[in-house]
Amino acid sequence: MTAHMLTANYLGNREIGISETDVQPPAPGQVQIEVAYTGICGTDLHILHGSMDTRVSMPAILGHEMSGIIAAVGEGVEGWQTGDHVTVMPLEWDGTCAACRAGHQHICQNLNFIGIDSPGALQRLWNVAAAHVVALPKELRLDHAALVEPVAVAVHDVRRAELAPGDSAVVIGGGPIGALIATVARNEGARVVVAEIDPSRRQAIADLGFEVLDPGTQDQTAWVNEWTGGAGADVVFEVSGAAAAILGATGLAKVRGTIVVVAIHPQPRPVNLQQVFWRELRILGARVYQRIDFERAVELLSTGVIPADQLVTGIEPITETAQAFATLESGQAMKVLIDVGSGATS
Repeated sequence: MTAHMLTANYLGNREIGISETDVQPPAPGQVQIEVAYTGICGTDLHILHGSMDTRVSMPAILGHEMSGIIAAVGEGVEGWQTGDHVTVMPLEWDGTCAACRAGHQHICQNLNFIGIDSPGALQRLWNVAAAHVVALPKELRLDHAALVEPVAVAVHDVRRAELAPGDSAVVIGGGPIGALIATVARNEGARVVVAEIDPSRRQAIADLGFEVLDPGTQDQTAWVNEWTGGAGADVVFEVSGAAAAILGATGLAKVRGTIVVVAIHPQPRPVNLQQVFWRELRILGARVYQRIDFERAVELLSTGVIPADQLVTGIEPITETAQAFATLESGQAMKVLIDVGSGATS
């Protein structure tokens, strides 16, 4: 008898549907992962809003933040066995483009971002090339482990900034990635303030022990100048994706400071190049992660540096994936997970 499982799919026109699909065995070189939890994020919302319709193939099984347990191992796979707790680094590069040849495989010019460009983790039994699998310690809770991918984003962003102990860092945007960047930066020894206009998110950030400012009611440039003794911040992370944020970011950085653009800005934005020139600022892009970032993220979660219980503000069964997206879209949740195993197989 053929086994079946539920999958959550983006159908276009802001619609999420649930389908029943036959379970397929892993191909040679693949492992089959019994997915436990899948996180949804801002990128998934961009997909839901139609911003990536030219990129995704509908119906699209989304999901690139996940945790699970290996259920089967395909022919030729070594180093993995059933029962292993794992996550997936969802990047598949071609190895032949100019970026790959230069050692930048994670931003391959022909990158397959698994869960966007190809089927993702919103399915109970997920067949994935073994090369993308990352080990998890069994003592790390699987709901917490679903945060490895966004934590890896934050680790990569902080590493890209070359942040040093004692540095001052401004994080513009107090959503999930902003909270994680702030946490990783603090763990690296930086002083951190988070700028966020939404009062509920400001409170959530304050509950994590960070200084917060409201750029809607406070003069953030004056605030940061006072906080840094008139110097400006060593690093400014732009995580909000707002036009006003990137325009204001150059006024927050010190002479020869660094601005790290983390958010997806779907449209060209005005930038104050006079301030870039006058202060000799660096503006850096920071996109996705490398394997060392994933491994560091596992370590930070395993040692309790990442406050996973405070960040995961909702868990829904796979049948309620559309509701989970609506909750995330409302801005009232930090991180929403899908319990993929809840009624997902038959």
